[in-house]
Amino acid sequence: MTAQAAWLDAFLAAERLPASYARTVELAALPLAEQIAGLAHPVTLGVCGPQASGKSTLCAVVARLLEARGLSAAVLSIDDLYLTHEERQALARDVHPLLATRGPPGTHDVALGHAVLDNLRGSGVTALPRFDKARDTRKPRAAWDEIVGPVDVVLFEGWCVGARPQAPEALRDPINALERDEDAAGVWRRYANDALAGPYQGFFARLDRLVMLRPPGFEVVLAWRIEQEHKLKARLAAAGEDPARTQSDAALARFIAHYERLTRHILAEMPGRADVVIDLDDARRVTGLARRPV
Repeated sequence: MTAQAAWLDAFLAAERLPASYARTVELAALPLAEQIAGLAHPVTLGVCGPQASGKSTLCAVVARLLEARGLSAAVLSIDDLYLTHEERQALARDVHPLLATRGPPGTHDVALGHAVLDNLRGSGVTALPRFDKARDTRKPRAAWDEIVGPVDVVLFEGWCVGARPQAPEALRDPINALERDEDAAGVWRRYANDALAGPYQGFFARLDRLVMLRPPGFEVVLAWRIEQEHKLKARLAAAGEDPARTQSDAALARFIAHYERLTRHILAEMPGRADVVIDLDDARRVTGLARRPV
């Protein structure tokens, strides 16, 4: 066994990652960490990828690799910036019922995101917001994680991080049954697109680098998300907890439909401008990493 292989085995064991994740570490996490370590700090890295593509795990591993190089790193998910359940219920009542579902642009607290990034650049303690998906609302402030700044590297991950809006004419026709049956007039999709074109662009402009996890197509996303949910259900059952907290396959299909329009747009538009594109196969294995020429 080579020294590199021995180190990798020890790293995977320490991080409680399966041996199958070695390829992702070698082909994606290590190159990313090396590239980030060579940048001027502080730096904010955006990591975009569809649901269940492995963004959270990748960012956690890269953060550990950066810390091993003497750099401080914080991981923030756009999921933790969701508006509260009550705030989304108000949007559902006042704008469109589909805004009750978290995820699409217009359902995040962008001002909170700005405040967190500002605080991470300064000295002192920054509280990182955390969202409770089981309860569908933000966790109490006392349950947020804390980190001492200034932080060298912020890894900001999310399914639409760095996304750009669609042209207005692209919104005219529904893209799936959800839009056809529940957003026939296009109010919901225009609201999300307007939010993305407005406050979100100012927020994403704070990214110094953008990394994209690219699946072979949108069609694999639902299968990945169902697999993820089945694993969660098994873990809950093994721990003696109520698996009813999880979603059925049919519920997941409807949930993922909320994300289809923008995910397809990202897959078509983002690869040409992302600083790094990490290609995945249908089993989420890394098949390649490409850097945009500087």
